[in-house]
Amino acid sequence: MSNHEKRAVVLVSGGLDSATTLAIARDQGFECFALSVDYGQRHRAELEAAARVAEALGAVAHRTLRVDLGGIGGSALTDPSIAVPETPQVGIPVTYVPARNTVMLSFALGWAEVLLAPTIFIGVNAVDYSGYPDCRPAFVTAFERVANLATKAAVEGRITFRIATPLMDLTKAQIIQRGTALGVDYSLTVSCYQADEEGRACRRCDACRLRSEGFRAAGLPDPTRYFR
Repeated sequence: MSNHEKRAVVLVSGGLDSATTLAIARDQGFECFALSVDYGQRHRAELEAAARVAEALGAVAHRTLRVDLGGIGGSALTDPSIAVPETPQVGIPVTYVPARNTVMLSFALGWAEVLLAPTIFIGVNAVDYSGYPDCRPAFVTAFERVANLATKAAVEGRITFRIATPLMDLTKAQIIQRGTALGVDYSLTVSCYQADEEGRACRRCDACRLRSEGFRAAGLPDPTRYFR
């Protein structure tokens, strides 16, 4: 393979799943370019966590792009007037952010085209995810098709893009076990939807519950810091 063929853009949010995804990409021999997106999220401590994770896991470069999804609202993660649920929700919860993964993958695709990096890694998961439609296999397959229809490099035959989702069929416990085996330091990560400025978690939101249950099921100590 050429050096370009072993390049990958890895979406890194600063949470547990994306840290594991970056570790997997590195383990597979990819030269990893980490990309984070500041979309106006209320849990901004995750952006600082993303920088820590990218450095700790040896990303070649780490960039943060900005888009104001708070300008359209519609989510508890971007609109401070909508409370983050602290009890389990039925259906797609209010923490779903309209178009978030579509926007993030679009940014990743743009950078991947410039780098001629054929692989884009994203840590979406269809087992423990919170019901988000843009975490489902059908969405990923559709975006991959769009990527190869909408880019100059693909249309000219210089590259074929692939969206890699190594966590798609894993439970949260399996994700944690895999990352631990690959040397991920989960104390660097922030998963909480309403983490404070120091990155301490609330213990009550959906992301906190899934994370806590995952460590318990994996039989591993949870390094999460809580503010209550």
